[in-house]
Amino acid sequence: MSPFHYKRVLIKLSGEVLSGKKEFGIEYSVVASLAKQIKEIHKEKIEIGIVIGAGNIFRGVSTEEEGMDRVSGDYIGMMGTIMNSVALQNELEKINCDTRVMSALSIRQLAEPYIRRRATRHLEKSRIVIFAGGTGNPYFTTDTAAALRAIEINADIIIKGTKVDGVYDSDPNINNNAIKHDSLTYKQVIDNELKVMDMTAITLCKENNLPISVIDINSKNNLLNFLISPSKIGTIIK
Repeated sequence: MSPFHYKRVLIKLSGEVLSGKKEFGIEYSVVASLAKQIKEIHKEKIEIGIVIGAGNIFRGVSTEEEGMDRVSGDYIGMMGTIMNSVALQNELEKINCDTRVMSALSIRQLAEPYIRRRATRHLEKSRIVIFAGGTGNPYFTTDTAAALRAIEINADIIIKGTKVDGVYDSDPNINNNAIKHDSLTYKQVIDNELKVMDMTAITLCKENNLPISVIDINSKNNLLNFLISPSKIGTIIK
């Protein structure tokens, strides 16, 4: 009997994870390390979808305060997600993981157009699928894109890989006495305005009964260990 609790997962990575110790951009040693973690679970016949943010390159929402039109800023951010997706695809294919980038924005030289049935077929053929370009619409974050794609491909869970080891009642980087939650309900996240994912994403997950787990993606073997013992690592919302 398989020790793994989930057959198909959607991994959500923030763009900041890819920047490592840099203030911005891509640190390729970090991308290579992420690719190795992903390969470890791919070898176990787990079907993997991935959504990556672009906070290491561009934040559309922050440019509005500086005078840029929000719609233009959001589209630039979507293009940033494509850059990150291609960088991760490159590292995955270096270590013999068959990978496809599918984009909600049309950029055929780098990515296939996103078509739900085709994405599902790639997963069934044991290809890793990286969903780029957000939802293809402004005003929606990559958190919402991750929730939407996870629901569309019938993923068993969203695994949000961050730089912290779960959800706390306050910022652990500021408050040394912050308390980590092992589990939460969607209602607790919404009522307490916990910064797990944006409220649109949380609501989508709640309505579709899709669990979310928050783990430290930089910790060695954390992704594999979570899939074996999900109750022992990070925070789960369900």
